[in-house]
Amino acid sequence: MAQVTLRKVVKKYDEVMAVRGVDLDIADKEFIVLVGPSGCGKSTTLRMIAGLEEISGGDIAIGGDVVNDVPPKDRDIAMVFQNYALYPHMNVYENMSFGLKLKRTPRNEIEQRVKQAAQILDITELLDRKPKQLSGGQRQRVAMGRAIVRDPKVFLFDEPLSNLDAKLRVQMRTEIKKVHQKVRTTTVYVTHDQVEAMTLADRVVVMNAGLIEQVGSPNDLYHLPATKFVAGFIGSPAMNFIPCQLEQAAGALRIRLNDKLSMPVPASRTKRYASFAGKPDLVLGLRPEHISETRPHAEPDQHDFDMPIEVVEPMGMETLVYFTVNNTEICGRVNPDAGSAAGQAMKLRADLSKMHLIDNSTGKVL
Repeated sequence: MAQVTLRKVVKKYDEVMAVRGVDLDIADKEFIVLVGPSGCGKSTTLRMIAGLEEISGGDIAIGGDVVNDVPPKDRDIAMVFQNYALYPHMNVYENMSFGLKLKRTPRNEIEQRVKQAAQILDITELLDRKPKQLSGGQRQRVAMGRAIVRDPKVFLFDEPLSNLDAKLRVQMRTEIKKVHQKVRTTTVYVTHDQVEAMTLADRVVVMNAGLIEQVGSPNDLYHLPATKFVAGFIGSPAMNFIPCQLEQAAGALRIRLNDKLSMPVPASRTKRYASFAGKPDLVLGLRPEHISETRPHAEPDQHDFDMPIEVVEPMGMETLVYFTVNNTEICGRVNPDAGSAAGQAMKLRADLSKMHLIDNSTGKVL
């Protein structure tokens, strides 16, 4: 079993706290992605698991054994970096087998492992080539193969796709997911790209300023964010945040955005939100896909309104429209045939069954 456990893990550089008491349980064979903006502590956390950074406090366990003082080479982990770190004078086979040779693994076993990894990664025909003869995607596969042949307890990936172009990133995401489905090794993957996090992970760990904001499945983080930070970080385009007031009238609640625009709160949310009526500093969170063009038949908890459109961005399968409420730019997603045009008013519909009410003073989703 190769569970990874972090208990109150701290990393301090002089007076700077890079990681602030992280607690995390990673199950055997699970694919966990650490995601967050630059400087949030995700790479530092990964490097502490690898043993490349000393921890300032807390415990890290791999397979149930605390490894705080165990050197990286004895932790039975394999790491894939941004730069492929391939030996330029060795061919692909030699690069993949080098670590096994250092461990004095029998030659026939090395050959079997390298060929098996090459088959998984579809690089069998590249085994005789030097790194300079490979594309970026092929080099990344070789780096992954070098990790796979070691048959480690844990794979660690540190932003492995950041040096690739956009099309190749998409292709390599798929390849990494396929590899994990075949190899089923516990994997910790670091990225700043929330699309990578959503598409690859069994669970996503969203980090901010050295702390874990939320841990959950991609769908949970998208539909049930715990904080404004998570709600805004996960999803592209990002969730809209509109300053609002919560009003109570005749046993019902309304979200007031300004003097001209208010919307009824769904009856299913009334009990949940009732105690926050009149509270200052509230924010309505609504994703762009929940602001669309009006359609002939309205579903429950949908509210129509007119708004002058300022910017239109055709995306092919959809069109993004931008307008302003309370000096805040709002994005909606409409059908390309909806007739949206900059400078013209458009009838839009908000799906309030998907709304989030946020306490801006604490950043918590209510």
